[in-house]
Amino acid sequence: MGSIAMAVFLVSEFGAITELQSAGSALEHPLVFDSAAREIQALAVQGKAEILQKRVSVFDGEILIDRLHFRRLM
Repeated sequence: MGSIAMAVFLVSEFGAITELQSAGSALEHPLVFDSAAREIQALAVQGKAEILQKRVSVFDGEILIDRLHFRRLM
């Protein structure tokens, strides 16, 4: 079974700007969203995506990613 982040990545169009959406999905929980966003960031380190915009906030004393826009490269 694949992750939510991988599912979003695989349905995104090559070269198109994609926002990792939280509304109406399991990504509504801040910890789940942060985990998915970090997985997309790992894909960027591998050269498969480009992070265009990232926003962080503090949730329960932790710094978490709460918004992410990326572009699929591969």
